[in-house]
Amino acid sequence: MTAGTGPPVAPLTQCLELARKDLRMERRAGEALLVTAPFGAVALLLAPLAVGVDTPMLRELGPALYWLVVLLFGVLVTLRASAVDGPAQLALLRLAGVGPRIRLAGRAVANGVLLLAFQLLLLPVAVVLYDPDLTGWPWLVPVFVLVAAGLALLGALADALATGLAGRTTLGPLLVAPVAVPLLLGATGVLTAARYGRPPWPWLLLVATVDLIAALLAAWCARYLEDLT
Repeated sequence: MTAGTGPPVAPLTQCLELARKDLRMERRAGEALLVTAPFGAVALLLAPLAVGVDTPMLRELGPALYWLVVLLFGVLVTLRASAVDGPAQLALLRLAGVGPRIRLAGRAVANGVLLLAFQLLLLPVAVVLYDPDLTGWPWLVPVFVLVAAGLALLGALADALATGLAGRTTLGPLLVAPVAVPLLLGATGVLTAARYGRPPWPWLLLVATVDLIAALLAAWCARYLEDLT
């Protein structure tokens, strides 16, 4: 990513290098998987305590509660402090010829990897606590990927909008949560449809559409956000 006399670095390579940088910083800080994930597990534990020993109700509500926790706590994963670049880092990236779209894409890729790990860490906790009906569980594979991608893009965009603001970690969830509601509906609808023998494709299409809109919106807004960073 250096601006020198050598050949120019491909945008995809720049994006992946930025994602690796974010993941290395997260590995040192441990904010997402060592702090946020345990809080998400505690949130999953509190719901059965509130509902009581009504096992059928827990089995019915389990998938929806799981995705609700993934949505609310996943936003915090995308807004982790280790993802903040200071003025010196931003200046260096600009000098290296790394554009705002590439920076936003690199942040989204790193967010997506962490969100996938976050979902996988919470999944066994939800299964043990709620014992949900996992009929059609193979559909969880594309759902995990699509939800992580959509939430990662929305989180990266909200992070760019809230850069430099004192209430960054408060404003970010307020920006992302309402827009991410279709992700929650689609993720819960896939397993529900599979359980009752209906095709889950419409719900997957809903999540994929949110991902596409988020990607187009991020690509369009990135250059205008350059003045805010």
